[in-house]
Amino acid sequence: MRKAVIHLKKSDPVLRAIIERVGPCRMEFGAAEFCSLAEAIVYQQLNGKAAVTIFKRFAALAGEPLTPEGILKLSDDQLRGVGLSKQKSAYLKDLAAKTASGLLDFSCLPKLSDEEVIKHLTQVKGIGVWTAHMFLIFSLLRTNVVPTGDYGVQVAVKKHYKKTQAAEAEGHGKDCPCLGAVSKRRLLVYVAEFRHQNLVTSVSR
Repeated sequence: MRKAVIHLKKSDPVLRAIIERVGPCRMEFGAAEFCSLAEAIVYQQLNGKAAVTIFKRFAALAGEPLTPEGILKLSDDQLRGVGLSKQKSAYLKDLAAKTASGLLDFSCLPKLSDEEVIKHLTQVKGIGVWTAHMFLIFSLLRTNVVPTGDYGVQVAVKKHYKKTQAAEAEGHGKDCPCLGAVSKRRLLVYVAEFRHQNLVTSVSR
């Protein structure tokens, strides 16, 4: 991360100003396991504080660490009681059922290509390409993945770059040779201005 920030500051004056303004970007990484994906579902379309509160209640109810069996034993009423919508409850149960049956196999993910991981994960209801991208980046540590579908990133690109620069910022700039694919397009406007000045505490959510 430090090498990437140094590269960005040297190569892009727009990002240099953003980095100096928002300060260090603290990125959290998780294990490539069932719990991480369940947490990602809970965090979808919620702000940081609300998501943290609901996830803590949910984890306390289902049991920690989260397991497919712990989720499957819960009733819809219990899930609604901790703040989960009917839709998210269905997504979590589908994730749990597919994992328990072996249809979703987390042990095989590190060996798969990015495209294969996305295909494997999106068989679960509620897991789309964006969530799969987050899992690739923050659980499997795939630094080549660019989550251009992230709304916060899209807004930040439009805010800070002219139209002629936007395509470069989103993915057509040169990579930093010492970092492989970690470049301006990888960190994408310094992780969307450090998630709009720390509004969201972790980009993995």
